[in-house]
Amino acid sequence: MKPPAVPLTLEVNGRTETLEVQPHHTLLEVLRDQMHLTGTKECCSCGECGACTVLLNGRAICSCLMLAAEADGDTVTTIEGLAVDGRLDPLQEAFVAKGAVQCGFCIPGMVMSAKYLLLTNPQPTEADIKEALVGNLCRCGGYLRIFEAVHAAVGKK
Repeated sequence: MKPPAVPLTLEVNGRTETLEVQPHHTLLEVLRDQMHLTGTKECCSCGECGACTVLLNGRAICSCLMLAAEADGDTVTTIEGLAVDGRLDPLQEAFVAKGAVQCGFCIPGMVMSAKYLLLTNPQPTEADIKEALVGNLCRCGGYLRIFEAVHAAVGKK
């Protein structure tokens, strides 16, 4: 027997969304399956890879580890929410310019973790960048270009 759905209200990428969710569904599942925001990727489902990173109330979190119902009333920013009026965020532009987008699977989580870093530390050192991205795994092994892209985005709004 399926448990009754619970109401959920979120501000996602600047829009207020009200939905009914299953109490056992993660924020990742709701974002991808109900809201069709598929930029946030599902990979390990246990918080080890960082592919599902989003900003929740301005903090980087693994959306696979949080029940959607726990986010009721919160603000979520996904990779889709970084672009404004069809223009990529400077961080996204830097990833493209530096060739840091290989297969693309890990990139949304990398970008969101890097965005959190730049929001909290606008002038990060190389060590700061590496530490901020330690929870994000890249199967293609393109870390050098990713680090270069984050460094290139420093100071850009």
